Amino acid sequence: MILQQLSIDNFKNIAQARLEFSPKANCLLGNNGMGKSNLLDAIYYLSFCKSFNGVTDSMLIKRGEDFCIVNASYLRRNIEETLSLGMAQGKRKTLKRKGKEYQRLSQHIGLFPSVIIAPNDIDLIRGNSDERRRLIDMIISQSDHDYLDQLIRYNKALEQRNKLLRDGCVDHNLYIAIEMTMEMAAVYINRQREVWLNRLSLIFNKYYNAIAGDGEQVELRYQSQLNEPGVTFESLINNARRHDEIVRHTSVGIHRDDIEMTISGMPIKRIGSQGQCKTYTIALRLAQYELLSESTNLKPLLLLDDIFDKLDATRVERIMEIVMHDTFGQIFITDTNRTHLDNIIARTSGDYRIWEVTDGNFNPITTTSL
Repeated sequence: MILQQLSIDNFKNIAQARLEFSPKANCLLGNNGMGKSNLLDAIYYLSFCKSFNGVTDSMLIKRGEDFCIVNASYLRRNIEETLSLGMAQGKRKTLKRKGKEYQRLSQHIGLFPSVIIAPNDIDLIRGNSDERRRLIDMIISQSDHDYLDQLIRYNKALEQRNKLLRDGCVDHNLYIAIEMTMEMAAVYINRQREVWLNRLSLIFNKYYNAIAGDGEQVELRYQSQLNEPGVTFESLINNARRHDEIVRHTSVGIHRDDIEMTISGMPIKRIGSQGQCKTYTIALRLAQYELLSESTNLKPLLLLDDIFDKLDATRVERIMEIVMHDTFGQIFITDTNRTHLDNIIARTSGDYRIWEVTDGNFNPITTTSL
């Protein structure tokens, strides 16, 4: 899949931009805060209908403006495709594919896959379990729409159950109806998370060793209450019922699942250096890319946002070798260091693009082929 053109009006600090991209390497050079990451966020938004850094939709509209529009043209499975995103203050956002608006934005997820590697990926290691669940949910949802439907169904039922608990409801029949919905969804979600994480873990090990070299053993393990011997969703809920009534929220279920991340048998969040943690998250994202590519039969867009900070020269060199391999398709990379971008360009066999980014403006530096 190739993003050919992008048109932006009033997205974050980008007042207006019209860009045509290389099918391989697209480099954005500039100081921090100039708008490099905002361009990547616009591309990401077209894939996921949300910002990669978690800001609300209203914050995406340029300050002082009432609306923002992002239009894009793609080459997807050798067919020309267009996406159009529109947001206005106080109104519902719209996303159109080939001019036709989606009735449900969830229908769009996975059709235009992308993977971003960004500085806030450190939250996958040091953040709470929500971040790690979001990772595995994102991977599966882009390939399995049944999984996304079940996840939406479970979360809605969870909200309903929590509301009953907050309101002090004692109608047992209401709880049973909601818990049956939660259970059916939870069984499917648990099974798929187990299968996909096992696949991800194998690919992750390959990429970690390729970047870090031999000698560091890393592992991902799925942690779920439903994986404990003899435990069912019904037994979990029943055993926690009195506790939930006291604390007024649902304390058990697949919304408590986690991914244990270790290096040399120890939690990486405790013993990992900055370089090891950065390598860990980059390897995770590259594994995510390969897994998505296999499951969708599309090469996702690879968005690399300031990924070389806190890495030694050897690891930087190995990462560049990996991302310029034929395994990966079109890449977008931001950096404040021209040397890194020049090294990326030196590895391209086709054309490339470089822009200097200043205050939301994108000025082409070169479009020369090597």
